[in-house]
Formats: sequence, C-alpha cells, structure tokens
Amino acid sequence: MHHRTSRRTLLTATAVTAAAVATGAVSAPGAFASSASTTKRLKQLISRMSLEEKVGQLFVMRVYGHSATEPDQADINANMAEIGVRTAAEMIAKYHVGGIIYFAWAHNTRDPHQIADLSNGIQRAGLAGPTPLPLLISTDQEHGIVCRVGEPATLMPGAMALGAGGSRSDARRAGQIAGAELAAIGINQNYAPDSDVNVNPANPVIGVRSFGADPQAVAGMVAAQVKGYQSAGIASTAKHFPGHGDTNTDSHSGLPYIHHSRDQWEELDAPPFRAAIAAGIDAIMTAHIVVPALDPAEDPATLSRPILTGILREELGYDGVVVTDSLGMEGVRTKYGDDRVPVLALQAGVDQLLNPPSLDVSWNAVLAAVKSGEISEARIDESILRILRLKAKLGLFDDPFVSHEGVDRAVGTRSHLAAADRIAEHTTTLLANTGAVLPLSRRSHKNLLVVGADPASPSGTTGPPTTTLAGAFTELGYAATALSTGTAPTQAKIAEAVAAAQGKDAVIVGTYNVSATSSQRTLVSALVATGVPVITIAIRNPYDIARLPAHAASLAAYSWTDVELRAAARVIAGQAKPEGRLPVPVQQADDPTQVLYPVGYGLTY
Repeated sequence: MHHRTSRRTLLTATAVTAAAVATGAVSAPGAFASSASTTKRLKQLISRMSLEEKVGQLFVMRVYGHSATEPDQADINANMAEIGVRTAAEMIAKYHVGGIIYFAWAHNTRDPHQIADLSNGIQRAGLAGPTPLPLLISTDQEHGIVCRVGEPATLMPGAMALGAGGSRSDARRAGQIAGAELAAIGINQNYAPDSDVNVNPANPVIGVRSFGADPQAVAGMVAAQVKGYQSAGIASTAKHFPGHGDTNTDSHSGLPYIHHSRDQWEELDAPPFRAAIAAGIDAIMTAHIVVPALDPAEDPATLSRPILTGILREELGYDGVVVTDSLGMEGVRTKYGDDRVPVLALQAGVDQLLNPPSLDVSWNAVLAAVKSGEISEARIDESILRILRLKAKLGLFDDPFVSHEGVDRAVGTRSHLAAADRIAEHTTTLLANTGAVLPLSRRSHKNLLVVGADPASPSGTTGPPTTTLAGAFTELGYAATALSTGTAPTQAKIAEAVAAAQGKDAVIVGTYNVSATSSQRTLVSALVATGVPVITIAIRNPYDIARLPAHAASLAAYSWTDVELRAAARVIAGQAKPEGRLPVPVQQADDPTQVLYPVGYGLTY
C-alpha cells in the first residue's frame, strides 16, 4: 500500500493542475466536483493536454498482472507480447490511457486487498504523468454468470435471478452492496446492469445475463440497479445498446443481426435504455450487432452514427459517456480492419474505446486521424470532456485512492453476505413438483445423491456446483454425496451415477443448458428409471425442463454461484419457500409456438 507522503504528493500534483487551469492559485478541496465550475475547469484542463494525452484518454485497456509495477514474470511476458510494455504503469506512461479494465484471466483480481493495491498503483501512475489524471478502473461485475471479483467479496444473484425475484428493492440493494464493495477496492466503473431483453431462448451470449423477456419489467429492474450502483459512488453502465436480446449469434465470435422493425425496437429493446437514462445512468455500452431497421448501411451499432448519434444522443437525449464493447470481439472486426474500427467508432459518437486487440495500432490510428483532419480535435475534446466529467463526479480528482481499512469495512461483511442469501431465497423458481415430493423431508428422504454439471466458477472462487449443493444439504441435516457427471456425461459416467443412486432416497441433478442432443437428457432418463425420485435444478438457463423427461420436481436457479445454489438447497429442504416467478417463457422444445410455462409462472408451498 502507498505511503501517506506518496499519496499527498500525488494529490498535490492534481490540485496544482486544477489550480493552474482555473485561477492560477491552489484549488480548494473538491473543486472539481463543484457542478457550477466543473465544465469550465475541465475544458481548461483539456486545453493544456497534449494531443497524445487526449488520444490516450479515449482508451480503456486490459493489462496483465496483480501489481501496477511488479507483476509476475509470466504477466510481464504477456504484456510485452500484446502491448509492448512490461507493466500497467509503463502502459499508462506510454499511451496515457484514460481507463483500465480488470479481468480474472489477466490476474488482476486475486483478492480484495491485492486489487486495492493494484488500483492504487494504477492511480499513482496516472497522477505521475505530464498532466496528472486519475483513471477510470472498470470491470464486468454483473454477478451471476459474469463475475470478475469473487469470494471473499459478496456475490449476488445475477440479473435473471433478480428478475425472477421481481423485487426492485432487492435489485437496488444488490447493486448498492456490489457497488460499495467495488468502490472499496478501487474499481470505480462497473459494466452492469445488462439491459438487454432476452426474448430468444437460443441467445448464446445473453440468456440469464438479462433480467427477463418483458421490456417493462426489465426496465424497472435496470433503473433500480443503476440507482443502487451509483448510490455507492461508482459509475454504472447499461449494455448492450441498442439491444442484444434477440440473437442466436455470439458477437464474441461473429456479427449478429437483429431483425426487429423500428416499431419492435421501440417496444422491445428501447424501454430498459430509456429507463437507465431516466435513472441518471453514467455510461452506456454499445453492441456489436447489426440492426438494419435502425441503420440500413448495416454497420455494427458500435460503428453506426445513425444509431449512436441519431438515436442515442439526439432522440433519447443521452449526453453521458458511451463506451464500446470490447474491440477485440469478432463482431466489430468483421467488416473493417483494427486500424479503422476506433476511428469509425469515434465518428459514430463513441467516447471510450474498450480493449482493442492492439493498443498500438488503435492508438496510432486515432492519432493519425486527428492529425490528418479526418477527426477534428474538437470532436475528441467532446469525448474527453464527458470522460473527465465522469471522473470528477466520482471524486477521482479529489482522492482516487483506497485503503486496506476501507476494504475490511466494506468487502464481504457479515451483513452483506446475509443480504445476498436473503435476496437469493426470493429468486429460486419451482416449475414442477409431482406428488408434492418437495419440500424434501429429512425423515423420509435423508440420503441424497447430487450429480450433474460442474461448470467453472464465473469468478474462479466458488463451486464446483455438485460439491456446493452436497455441502449445503449436509449442513441442513441430510446425508449427501456429490458426483460430477459434467455437461456431456458419457455412458460410463451415467452408469456410475445410476449405480450411486441405488439405496438413495432422492437424486438432485444440476442441469446446464440442455440441448436436443445433450446426454444430460440420457442421464436424467436413466436416473428416473431407477425409481428414485429425481429433482433437477437448472443452474443456468431455465429452459432445461422443456427438454427433459418427466421427473419428480424441477427448479430454476439461474446460475451456479454458491449463493444461488445454497438458496435452491434451502428451498428443496423447506427451509425457504420458492418465491421466484419465471421472467422468461419456457416454450415446448419441438414447437416454440407452444408455451409450457409462461412469464410469471412458479409454484410454491
């Protein structure tokens, strides 16, 4: 952790910069946060920045390592290979980037205290530049299946689980807790909430990241989460504009087309973004999708001036920060080269360029475009003003640093963990309960076998699901054995599960996105044939029940993180009532026009 002298020196550098551009004298504390003078002061600050510094402010970049100055050698090697620098501090010094995004796979998020130190090191590097500037530090902490910071931080139910709970106050509380913990470790911008309306069960990239299929219900949950996150002092980001909910292509690997008419877009996709804007959203993330009804040129929305400037800025009246989705995704690279993408994005109306595959190529392309006059300096000044205005709102010009004491006070506290458990209990959805087998009595159904899929933890810190469920049942007084059978169980594994079910009182099966050809169906059929009651828990998308043979009981948990699995176990055991209601319809597998379980469906006891 930094020393007080280092902190004071760097904060003085920021104050001196503010003073020089404002009055020629030292600013009073909080000067940048004063709404009356912020714009004037920031414009003066921008006027003193070099063109290279201005271009850098537009970029939000990944970097490998747990430390800003002393990462592990493997991370130094990765940085050299991908960015041409050794460390985060060197990248900030060379490219003047305005933001950094954290990933678990980049080894940025080992534990809360390490993250706090990394954040402080990044801010020190920003304040050591020719123009001392703090950085926006962001991550994708959607909770549920997309989570970069794991335990001991509090993990909340994800969006579709919250949608099943239907409580806006729960959604807001979840956002406030999550935001407070992110702020404590120096992450000041969260790329959440997902504001897509998931009307396509085959959507490979959104699914349970969405609050549901009803636009108005999603809009209410989005607004609640925005208020929750931002009340904790971090920036919230609604994504993926203009709406990624109705596609069967993953924009990470291809370029999806959305074939909604303009009227359908207004009815289905627009309401959550309108709600986010009305709630005071700080940032909106673009989607790498083609919507011909909104832009006949069929450019990805990230590169579409009709969509970003015409609709988002002018029609919806949004003047906050617009950030691209990752520029390393195939969806935005399909039509244009990596040197053209950032230039076209800025021309479309974007402010922040997120995670380009080559920072050097993208940074120099923007620099050249400004020098040649293809992009005016006044145009990038508009974006820089929005970015710096957000930094000022977040208080980063006053004090961008965090402390270990703050981490201990906020992260993974007993009250936060208890709130997560309470909220999760409201989300578990009971879809079938043949013969009222649930709740499961310990007197008649004490010996349990837990089998099923064990997908990797979203954060790298929880699970595996079968072990977590077995542990939860054991704590509740059952005798539970775990057996991982995977997402594609082999005949040998199915035979092993059938043998293990002998003598058990019930079998719990965690299912994961069951398809028409999935051997998970074979597993459930084989277990049903044993005569032992089979209870399935859909641990990702809730559509699994439509592809499974009839069995005793079925629940939807919407994610495989521990908090949601423990809640499902409590519901099965009767320690909590199933209160969740489907936020999406479950259609018949071989005839999607037939709805088996409509929005709002859910049993209780």
